[in-house]
Amino acid sequence: MSFRAPLTDHHADGTLCPANHKHTSSGKPLHAHCPGRAYTQAVCSCGNWEMKQRGKGYVNECRRRHLATHAEGPRVDLLRLDAV
Repeated sequence: MSFRAPLTDHHADGTLCPANHKHTSSGKPLHAHCPGRAYTQAVCSCGNWEMKQRGKGYVNECRRRHLATHAEGPRVDLLRLDAV
């Protein structure tokens, strides 16, 4: 199964900031009618992880780390039969 955790930008009032609203790295708007990005959110399709922070880069890094845990698969302890 492939999990996804898309990044979404939001205004201070919680509304979605459309992808065509460009921002500076600090979140200041470059679009005339945009109040600016207040936070970025990522929610994993696994249902067990989500993150919401002001720093888009930080959210993206945490999102990548979380998705990597899915790629590792479940942890399995092997029984050694040759142990004395």
